[in-house]
Amino acid sequence: MNYRELGNTGIKISEVSFGTWAIGGSWGKTSDEEALKSLNYAIGQGVNFFDTADVYGDGHSEELLAKATKGREDQIHIATKFCRQGDIFDPKNYSYEKVSAYCEDSLRRLKREAIDLYQIHCPATEILRDGSVFEVLDRLKQEGKIKQYGVSVETVEEGLICLENPNVKSLQIIFNIFRQKPLENLIPEAYQKGVGLLVRLPLASGLLTGKFANNHQFEADDHRCFNENGEAFNVGETFAGLGFQKGVELADQLKWISEGRNSMASAALRWILDHKEITCIIPGFKNVKQVEDNLLALETKSFSEEEKHNLQNFYQEKVQSYIRGPY
Repeated sequence: MNYRELGNTGIKISEVSFGTWAIGGSWGKTSDEEALKSLNYAIGQGVNFFDTADVYGDGHSEELLAKATKGREDQIHIATKFCRQGDIFDPKNYSYEKVSAYCEDSLRRLKREAIDLYQIHCPATEILRDGSVFEVLDRLKQEGKIKQYGVSVETVEEGLICLENPNVKSLQIIFNIFRQKPLENLIPEAYQKGVGLLVRLPLASGLLTGKFANNHQFEADDHRCFNENGEAFNVGETFAGLGFQKGVELADQLKWISEGRNSMASAALRWILDHKEITCIIPGFKNVKQVEDNLLALETKSFSEEEKHNLQNFYQEKVQSYIRGPY
């Protein structure tokens, strides 16, 4: 395992880490037994950072992480998120009383005395622009309930707003071969300011595995079935904002990235890790095989400058105009 520093916090985390949305819910059938086995396998391979949220299975993924990291709390870092249990547009949802309650609930489920990294979970842009929530998080940090805080953002604009606050230590962004816009200014500015970058949806909800046919049917409780067009939340959180049919078509044109590499998925993850500014990727998983597949990125050949240039052109010419939703 390789480790990278989370911005200027001094915390070193595994460059392949994992998100726990899939084991909490909204990704089809899950098994707690398989989830715990997978978490323990990842930890055994040197993974020391996991991302979760209070709304993943209504806190279930936090509870699973508590079980998997029991007795290893000092070695395994956990980031969780808040605000989406309430109205993300309502300023009252970000008051000290409300956020403190969210925090206490997460601490109880995680069975921890402090949260390593507490993140605002894709709030409304106006909340970030107002900035009062950061004062609330400063207070929770002073109280010792959280160690550091960051923001999970939907758009480049939101990320840049957050970078104006020196106490924001991380940004969680959607970044992959299909969604390269953050490279223009957000990623370099965050790196220059010593802010860690956590990459979610590195495989564009599975499109970049190259395994889907255009007639694939997702389970009814899988967000890839019910949020393809943003029916439940931001459309960018599903297939990186591409429609499924278009995403499959574009993924087919990218099959070449697997040549001389372990798989298309490991190549897509390697492309992200080839950017030194990125702290870690946090792909999801539901079983040990998926953990193993994602860890293959560590031993996958890096991209040449010519390949990087070709992928940049591919995004600009073939992908960019099809991405929906603000980003």
